[in-house]
Amino acid sequence: MQEENVFAALASTPRRKILAYLSEASLTAGEIAERFEMTKPSLSKHLRILEHAGLVKSEKRGQFVHYSLADDNMLGKLHDFVAAFCPVGGPLKKESAALAKARKRTAT
Repeated sequence: MQEENVFAALASTPRRKILAYLSEASLTAGEIAERFEMTKPSLSKHLRILEHAGLVKSEKRGQFVHYSLADDNMLGKLHDFVAAFCPVGGPLKKESAALAKARKRTAT
């Protein structure tokens, strides 16, 4: 992970919002797209930049690609902590937590 890639990734508001949405639950590209008014190619570009910076990881499950935070790096943990206090990231983080909780209930 190069610091310049991380700072470039974090410089974008949509990418910071994506990170907040992924803070508690993994989401498919389609689930992320539902939360934004942008084209799918634009969303793909944002996700690629986040992956290249080492902030997000992807995993193919069946026909879908699931995205989640790459928590194995310190910057991911720092962003997760700061998002709770961010006026934009806080509500998105809460939505992500509610989604994760709903998924757990459905799985059991």
